[in-house]
Parts: sequence; C-alpha cells; structure tokens
Amino acid sequence: MFLLKWLIMLVKPLVGRFPRIAAMYRGVRDQLDGMEEPQPTPWGFKLAGNAAMAQGIFEPIETELVRKLLNEVDVLVNVGANVGYYCCHALSMGKPVIAFEPMPRNLRFLCKNITANGWNGAEIFPIALSNNVGILEIYGGDTGASLVKGWAGIPESYKTIVPCSTMDLILNKRLEGKRALLLVDIEGAERWMLEGAGKMLANDPKPIWLVEIMTKDHQPEGIEINPNLISVFQLFFQNGYQAFSADTNAQQITLEEVYSVANGISSFKTHNFIFREQELLG
Repeated sequence: MFLLKWLIMLVKPLVGRFPRIAAMYRGVRDQLDGMEEPQPTPWGFKLAGNAAMAQGIFEPIETELVRKLLNEVDVLVNVGANVGYYCCHALSMGKPVIAFEPMPRNLRFLCKNITANGWNGAEIFPIALSNNVGILEIYGGDTGASLVKGWAGIPESYKTIVPCSTMDLILNKRLEGKRALLLVDIEGAERWMLEGAGKMLANDPKPIWLVEIMTKDHQPEGIEINPNLISVFQLFFQNGYQAFSADTNAQQITLEEVYSVANGISSFKTHNFIFREQELLG
C-alpha cells in the first residue's frame, strides 16, 4: 500500500506531459480505489470516492436544494451520477434511483457506495446519454469527465471509449404518473442529452430538472461562451417549463435574459438551474 502511494506521488508531476505515464498513473490509482473504505457522512450514510463529499463540504447549497426537492418527488434520475453522492442522498431518504454513469472508476465507487449502505432500489446504467445510440469518446475523469472535446483543457489523449444511448430508448414512458427529479451534471453535453429525452421532457407529470449549464467556464479553447446555451434553455421553454437559478435567490430566468448572457451583455450568478412545469407554479 505504501509503495503504491509512493509511486503515485512520483509519477503525478509527469502525467500531463506523457500520455503513457498518465495511463500508468491512472491504473495504479484505480488499484488503490479498491482499498478505499467508505467513510461516514453527516447524513448518516457512508461514502467512498470523494473526501469532500464524505465530509459534507461538497456543493453545500446544491446539496440542501436537492434534499428539499427530493421531498417533492417519487424517484431520482441522476444523469452523470459520478460516485453516487446524490444517489446516496436519495436512497437514504427512501427514494428509488435511476442512475447513468459511463466512467468505469466512478461506476465502481457508485456500486461500492450503494452496497456499503445495504440499499435496494438503485437501477444503474453504465452508459452515457446523448441524442443517438453508439459509441462515444469521453474526455477526462472524476467529476469533470465530458463528451465535449477540449472541455476544461483536458488533453485529447485522456479519453475513454463508452457506450451511449438516449433517455427515450432507455426509459421511454415508464415514469408516467410518477413525480421525478432529474439531476443532470454532464459537463457541456446537456443539449445532446435533451435531444434524446423528448418523452421525459413531456412526461406527465413533468419532472423537476436540476441541470448544470456552464456559460463561460470550461469551454474548449477558442470558445468564449457556451454555444448551446440558448438552445438548451429553448428546449425547456418549448416544452412548457419555466427556469430558475438554483441558488438561494431562486430568480426566474426568461429567454430574453438567456440571449443577453449568450451575447456577453450580462451574466448568470450560478451555473445550476431548475426547470419546472409552468402551471404548477403559483
């Protein structure tokens, strides 16, 4: 164990410069993953794979919001579930989970965390969601893996080949009649996922969506503002949703404001947004 940790410390400075060394480093790191024990969290469940998550300091505002929204729904659909942080919150609250996570390392932690807590009710799909069926390259790892080439400066050599499908094909209309929270964190690939989720967008009742949408951060080199910003919001608006900032202010967001941000005139104060059905709002 000590020898493996020493090797990681030795190799880590070379990872960005040499792809073969980077692959070796990640292989050794993944071996250590299997030895990591889930740690207790402030919410009473155990979690491995991310120390900040286990300590309760990861996304505190978002965590509080997700737990509040979970009280309104019957099921959580987590797209880009990572190591299962929000899945664990849902399962600990008695809510069944449908999770999508294509990255092998994240998937191992996700399964370990569910097993360590002795939960049932988790349905896990080891695939990426997009607008078509096939095989895709996903760049990076951990919480920042993306289907967008060049995302957050991730080198093209750091990639994993993963299967993909659409939400419509996987879930179809099986959640009709159920209140669902769709939590989406897929690092710039939101439009592609939504293009393959028409049935879920029109589900009855319409789900609550909590989606991370970056405006300027992490865009590929040469791109200043997310080129899909307007189209992502339009997909929701065209399907009868209203948009709100997912922060303590919960400001409503109009399409005009989205155009203003996309044109660099103004900016959002958050990169997380809630989309809810119009007629349910008072």
